[in-house]
Amino acid sequence: MQTPATENKLVCTHCGEDCITANIILGDSHFCCEGCKMVYQLINQNGLCEYYNLNENPGINQRITIRKDKFAFLDDQKIEQQLVSFKDDIQIHITFYLPQMHCSSCLYLLENLHKLNKGVIASKVNFTRKEATVRFNHKEVSLRQVAELLTSIGYEPYISLSDLKQARPRLNKSMIYQLGVAGFCFANIMLMSFPEYLGLELAEKSLQGVFRTLNFILSLPVLLYSALPFYESSWKSIKHKFLNIDAPIALAVIMTFIRSAYEVLSGTGAGYFDSMTGIVFFMLVGRVLQQKTYQQLSFERDYTSYFPVAVSVLKNKEEIPTALPDIKLNDTLLIHNEELIPADGILTKGKAFIDYSFVTGESLPVMKDVGEFIYAGGKQTGGTIEVLVMKEVAQSYLTRLWNKDGEKTAEEKTHSFVHALGKYFTYIVFVLALTGAIYWSYHDSSKAWNVITTVLIVACPCALLLSNSFTNGNILTILARNKFYLRNAQAIEDIANINHIVFDKTGTLTNAQHQDIIYEGTPLTKEQEQLIGTLAAQSTHPLSKALSVYLNRNNQFEVVGFCEVKGEGIEGFVNGELIALGSKKFIKGRFTQPDTGTRVYVAIENKPLGYFRFQNHYRETLPALVHDLRKHYNLSVISGDSNAERETLQNMMGITSTVLFEQSPADKLIYIQRLQNRKEKVMMIGDGLNDAAALKQSNTGIALTENTNNFTPASDAILEAGQLSKLSRFIQLCRANKQIVMASFILSIVYNVIGLYFALQGVLSPIIAAILMPSSSISIILLTFGSSTVAAKWLRL
Repeated sequence: MQTPATENKLVCTHCGEDCITANIILGDSHFCCEGCKMVYQLINQNGLCEYYNLNENPGINQRITIRKDKFAFLDDQKIEQQLVSFKDDIQIHITFYLPQMHCSSCLYLLENLHKLNKGVIASKVNFTRKEATVRFNHKEVSLRQVAELLTSIGYEPYISLSDLKQARPRLNKSMIYQLGVAGFCFANIMLMSFPEYLGLELAEKSLQGVFRTLNFILSLPVLLYSALPFYESSWKSIKHKFLNIDAPIALAVIMTFIRSAYEVLSGTGAGYFDSMTGIVFFMLVGRVLQQKTYQQLSFERDYTSYFPVAVSVLKNKEEIPTALPDIKLNDTLLIHNEELIPADGILTKGKAFIDYSFVTGESLPVMKDVGEFIYAGGKQTGGTIEVLVMKEVAQSYLTRLWNKDGEKTAEEKTHSFVHALGKYFTYIVFVLALTGAIYWSYHDSSKAWNVITTVLIVACPCALLLSNSFTNGNILTILARNKFYLRNAQAIEDIANINHIVFDKTGTLTNAQHQDIIYEGTPLTKEQEQLIGTLAAQSTHPLSKALSVYLNRNNQFEVVGFCEVKGEGIEGFVNGELIALGSKKFIKGRFTQPDTGTRVYVAIENKPLGYFRFQNHYRETLPALVHDLRKHYNLSVISGDSNAERETLQNMMGITSTVLFEQSPADKLIYIQRLQNRKEKVMMIGDGLNDAAALKQSNTGIALTENTNNFTPASDAILEAGQLSKLSRFIQLCRANKQIVMASFILSIVYNVIGLYFALQGVLSPIIAAILMPSSSISIILLTFGSSTVAAKWLRL
């Protein structure tokens, strides 16, 4: 396999990234680092080169090496027991979350792990959830070795504390089974009811009793099993002194069965088993569609999903892997590069360069010296440090921050408008049934019971629930196709009711993965820019990485040697010239400018030339989005950052918008509560842990993420960052939901009026009931699906 070249640049055969040097080769293939070369050799030696044929450069970059003892904690039997899903004398079954999985080549390689290690029996990939379930012989290979095998080929398992605290939820299939039973019974009852509809010849009258008995038997599983969700829901609502839409439906099902069973057993009629089973079947179809969840996403997360399972603790100068619950006060933690700090403590050794972006919202790492206090939740981006634990994990700042959730008041907990409609509709039906019963008890008492049961059957508000369920289900699907995932159908109504939108700044309005870089100082030649970019590519510092991408370095320059001082800067010889990048203190020479903002200073041959200034990169679609939103909604921005960009942001958001900086998580929560006290319905959009309490307190909390499988705080919805520009259209579609449901409800009333006209006269025949029920249900389904689909197309979704 030959290495591809793009514009005279060498591209890594494994991962597709630019090669810094041309010296790392294997045959005709070039690699950006020794790690990629090693993985290529491993795959090649085991006959899995099809991996590279399925997709171009499918591998994961291996420049960041993983220390050998990272998964040593998996040797702990207590931890292993909590992670595995099955274990016997030979096999272990375990499911790993692999966030690096991205293409069909990944699937091919991960399902052929047994070719890389004979101890692996089999592996199966769930691509949508980015999970791989591995079965292996624990007598030949250990759990730790399996994790290290995955890491060696570029798929490092993400194992968090939440994997220990709770088992993964299984997919609840009970409603699917209930739907299947209802569908089978409904179809067969309809089939055996056709002779009743069309009329039987005298010679075939003997079959009538057989058909009616079979219908009675087939209705029992629907009554006792398939309709259980409606019984449970209505009973819970009654216990809470609230009449929801399921209560009259449950009553209609029971009354229909009682009336039908009486007719069949007494030989006076065929009953309405077709209507009863049809009601349950169509209700369940709508409910399954509406309650469809996205199993690869998690809307309810706590700090344990963010914490690792174990961390290294220094005891008697030995590095001991220790589970987080076992960390004690005054333990000394050894925190390596790119590891999370799980407990509050004091830095006792090394220089910390901590990325607190997920906790505070600040987009750039913070430097800490020995003796300074370090809070949990930050990620060390420099070298190895030692931290003396001052507070246990459960008492850390991160844990307290997460647990400080906003609690909505009783007034803020909303019920669907469908339940309110259903409640009044039910009262009207009861009044009609009672009125009809009283009237006929005086005029023809034999018809009184018939009128009561028929009114309850015909006027069942199933069409209202059907229209709501199918509309919600279709809109949930449409939104999901546009990478906007809602927790449940209630979120649709909550979004439709909002009138104030609050944005976090960092990572929400700005792109956390990109920054605007401006050079100020002595003008640089193109060659000097390439020299600086080449040196910056050697550093692991996030600013250096961004600078390397910005300068688009050319690979023709060789780096002879370099020295990096973590948190300070990097210096080295590139193409024979001495280049230095870093802080003002690191660069030899004097700069007269005040050191404000985020800057990287540069010197060539010990001569200071200038600096690169970094500032937030606002999303390109933001001005158009704000222009659309501020016509209809109040807008606010609350940020944990400094106010250096206040003027820029205020101009972008508009003079009527509120823009607040240096806001703590508690400040954000208080601001949301203040808006709600003014009777405003608030949507909060954020991306970090510092937004967690505000997201939960808001009427609708939306977690924004660059990748929907990334870690996000608990929320009502998850929106992929690239789709933020569609926010205004998403809200319009949610508002259309209510209009569609109301239109469907009006149509269903027409059917109910027709049915009640016959029912109150006591002359409703099975043929009329059989026609009204399915025609009502089918027309509602067609109207809701058609209307919501047209609305989505009109909004270009």
